[in-house]
Amino acid sequence: MKTINPEAEKIIIERFGKDSVIALSTIENGVPYVRYVNAYYENGAFYIITYARSNKIKHIESNPIVAIAGDWFTAHGKGINLGYFGKDENYRISEKLKTVFAEWVGNGHNDFDDENTIILCIELTDGLLLSHGTKYEF
Repeated sequence: MKTINPEAEKIIIERFGKDSVIALSTIENGVPYVRYVNAYYENGAFYIITYARSNKIKHIESNPIVAIAGDWFTAHGKGINLGYFGKDENYRISEKLKTVFAEWVGNGHNDFDDENTIILCIELTDGLLLSHGTKYEF
């Protein structure tokens, strides 16, 4: 990941350092697919709770390069399947996601006993952020 300007990082945290809806685009056989996902931003990456057998994960397994967009922000990144939500190595981020997504997590949409409930990490590689007439690129 490229270093993000501290001012831009602050704005990204303000906008996406909470439960945020972003558009996530993947590619399969040269065709783009886009969907909205709940995401949380921290330290140059977005985190998403998803299902290991979903089309987005199948696409990322074939081609990990993704695009995201949300609230005057667009970026590219590398999709990384961090594996099972309940895995010991995911404890810190999974506990954070439970708090961030507290409004809807555990409402029956996710089964945290199912090892196919995973964390998708989108490590940012480049992006464009607009804020009050200022353009930040990284």
